[in-house]
Amino acid sequence: MLSYTGGIVLFAAVLHASWNAMLHGNRDRFWSMTWMSIAIAAVSVLVVLFNPRPASAAWPCIVASGFVHLFYNVSLVRSYRRSDLALAYPIARGSSPLLVALGAALFAHEAIGPLHALGIAMVSGGIIAMALLGRQVSRAGALAALTTGATIALYTVIDGIGVRLSNSEPLSYTAWMFLFYALMPVLFIATRGLAALWTPVRAERLSVGLSLVGGLVSLAAYGIVIWALQSGAMGAVSALRETSVVFALLIGRVFLRETVSGTRWLACLVVAAGAVCLGL
Repeated sequence: MLSYTGGIVLFAAVLHASWNAMLHGNRDRFWSMTWMSIAIAAVSVLVVLFNPRPASAAWPCIVASGFVHLFYNVSLVRSYRRSDLALAYPIARGSSPLLVALGAALFAHEAIGPLHALGIAMVSGGIIAMALLGRQVSRAGALAALTTGATIALYTVIDGIGVRLSNSEPLSYTAWMFLFYALMPVLFIATRGLAALWTPVRAERLSVGLSLVGGLVSLAAYGIVIWALQSGAMGAVSALRETSVVFALLIGRVFLRETVSGTRWLACLVVAAGAVCLGL
């Protein structure tokens, strides 16, 4: 798996860590997530206009995943309000591969070999250790991050099943699902008003630009994952994607000046070893 598909998923992991860092680096993350969603929805409209529709069997998954992604966006913003990137991101991402593997076994009847099971456990364990070692976690912060992780697992399993029912249309499936991101500005305007969305644009042009770019990066990153879920085991694909926390840790250290201890670097090695197991 790691020879081609796994390598592409690891590239998606780099993209995923990058857009999370862009989001975390902005002062108003709800506002930033809304502009990211505008970019995602706009590109998705163009894609659906020029590509065939997914098979009808995939539509329940498209709708369900679209709404779960909206909940994920809100949960992610809440998580970043309570914790820094190096804490919230690993807890959320680390808890999801085990849940994905369990969901895939229950709902898609996927079997996982011992080596891949070990790899998933190492990736998840290393990621969570990366967040918890030497850190004090508030109950509210941990709950917000774990809620985000459960949401990630839910939409990953839904999309893994949905893209396999789409008649080999991963690009179209991804775009139709991401059209639901058009509801994010509706949600923002309903809670804060139109002026709160538009008025800061002139003073925050750089933030708007970064948010729009982050949206495009997010679309590409998860589009790759959906493509990989067509044929790859969901738990393994999810675990490889979540190696993004290693890249997030590097981004947090270099660009956001977050502290990284030696034990957390050791946890990175455990994650890397787990990724190797998934590639064997």
